[in-house]
Amino acid sequence: MIYLIGDLQGCCDAFDRLLAQIGFSASRDELIVLGDLVNRGPASLSVLERLEQLGGSARCVLGNHDLHLLAVACGIRPPGRHDTLEAILGSPRRERWVDWIRQQPLALRDHGWLMVHAGVLPQWAVEDVLRLAAEVESGLRGPDLVGFLRTMYGNEPSSWEESLAGPERLRVIVNALTRVRFITPQGRMDFDSTESAAQAPPGLVPWFEADQRRTAGVPIAFGHWSTLGALDRPDLMALDSGCVWGGQLTAARIDGGRRERFSVSCEQAQVPGKRTARTVR
Repeated sequence: MIYLIGDLQGCCDAFDRLLAQIGFSASRDELIVLGDLVNRGPASLSVLERLEQLGGSARCVLGNHDLHLLAVACGIRPPGRHDTLEAILGSPRRERWVDWIRQQPLALRDHGWLMVHAGVLPQWAVEDVLRLAAEVESGLRGPDLVGFLRTMYGNEPSSWEESLAGPERLRVIVNALTRVRFITPQGRMDFDSTESAAQAPPGLVPWFEADQRRTAGVPIAFGHWSTLGALDRPDLMALDSGCVWGGQLTAARIDGGRRERFSVSCEQAQVPGKRTARTVR
């Protein structure tokens, strides 16, 4: 059986309970995690250890919090006020975890689904998504990880042109695959709004409602958007149900034409100063 699972964000207890609920067997089943494996939850190191224990039965795409871990570990960014990465950063296996994270893809196409953490831009076909993700993956896995991370942050350019090159090109790809929620009708990404799709600010639409989106009709699964609510269309599945914000952790079974969802409530204390899954962040 094949399962997709939404943002773990260091919630290992909920992860274990969800695996138990679905009766997951590493010798029989397959699990794909849609990014944000770590951070904000209470047990980021334990999540990585659990994924390691699952071996080849578990695959992941990277999310913005996973890239943030790399940046903090490499001294590019300071730890955030609400980060919960200390156990990883202080682990004797710290370099092993950094290397493991940087080997993970930003996009996968398998079992009839395109899988990313956040979204894709309207100009991209499936082949473009995989090709452009591979460009970023090459930078993450290359000899100058620090140099790559130094140029990764920023909101500009906010739209795609195939002629983009160097850091600007890679930055647009990273932002689309790991951060985007809303775009303008002209395809410019917005990074300020985190409302639900039903509460889209004036002049913005969810990335998946963009006119002439070249991946329209292609089944896409993603996480990242905890305020989006239940979204389960034949061609679109959102799986971030806000575990770390007091919501649930959700998995979806997708094999054999089946579409089943499974969820567990999250019991860990919320991050100080943060609110529930239904609020913006």
